[in-house]
Amino acid sequence: MIWPLLRTVLLLLPFTMAGALAEPAPAPVSGEPYELVRALQAVQDGIANGDTAAHGSHIALIRQVGEKFLAADADVWSNPRNGQAVVIYLLSGGAPQVVRKLPRGKLNVDERLFNGALAYVEGRQDEARELLKDVKPRTLPLALGGQVALVLARAEASLAIERLDDARLLLPGTLVEEAALRREILLVGQAEEFDKFEFLTLAYIRHYRNSIYAGDFWQRFSTGLTQSSLALDDRRFARITALLEQIDRASRLKLYLVIARAAMLRGQLAVTRLAGERALTLSADASADRERAHFFRGTSRTLTDEYNGGLAELKALDRSKLPERDVPLLNATVQLALDVRKPFAGGSAAAADKPPATPARLDLASSTATIARAQKQLGELELLTRDRRP
Repeated sequence: MIWPLLRTVLLLLPFTMAGALAEPAPAPVSGEPYELVRALQAVQDGIANGDTAAHGSHIALIRQVGEKFLAADADVWSNPRNGQAVVIYLLSGGAPQVVRKLPRGKLNVDERLFNGALAYVEGRQDEARELLKDVKPRTLPLALGGQVALVLARAEASLAIERLDDARLLLPGTLVEEAALRREILLVGQAEEFDKFEFLTLAYIRHYRNSIYAGDFWQRFSTGLTQSSLALDDRRFARITALLEQIDRASRLKLYLVIARAAMLRGQLAVTRLAGERALTLSADASADRERAHFFRGTSRTLTDEYNGGLAELKALDRSKLPERDVPLLNATVQLALDVRKPFAGGSAAAADKPPATPARLDLASSTATIARAQKQLGELELLTRDRRP
């Protein structure tokens, strides 16, 4: 058992040592197909950890592994680990043209997995899902199960989340987990599962903040956050703020402005104010972003408990710096604020502050007397009819 592992480590040393080079050439690889694929996966895991050298060389390594596959003796494919390695190779970016040239009759691999993986990488998505629909990723070897779970995560949202959970649990610390987190964060955001959204974000920060693909994660994070109601609950705003602290200043500012606007349009004035104030601390003096931040904060103040200060803040805005779509909102907000304190037509401002007069009570005395007479007559009628009964 030691020698295969040692050989794999030796294969990976050139990639680790080449980290300082901009475009490292892949080192020659050797060994059985499953060992070659294991080395390929290790290099790809380096990408998840921010190894730019690994990112620059892994395409060439995929090509080299494919060449080794084609040159391998046909008998090696009877080993089930090598057959499974073919499926992993495909799902790790391997060329389907290479796999189609392998001695299919010699490959010791589940037909569903092989044909499903081939259909997937060749763009036949519906066929791939049909072939793999009954496959349970957790029943497969870990390396294979994690890759298959990613493929199956193309289904409807709830099943996709379940399969991405499988991928993360089967292959922690790998590029597969990193990819699963990137894809799942958007789905969980759309499902408005805040606790899981927060958990996945913290997991990504903890393990993959330096990933080559971190930018894609934060873009999906932003979409999931701003296209849902996750950030519109003022009770969880402190937790949102803690998550946003992990993002660069410019991105944080942009997100706070998006959150503030969404909250304002939905009438969540507490969040509008909180996000607007955060944006103020991040924006530059006299910038368009600063004006927008004042707009959102001023609106929340005007329509809550700081009417005069909020209205003054809105009136002081430089309208020329606001986006065109925000100007009608500003006009409507100012008009609404003025209408709130507008006197009633035909009366003085002092009269407007007085409550409306209470209407006089109706005189029901005559009606009451009529009802009493009717009740008396009904009583007398009841006596007459009772006396005539047999």
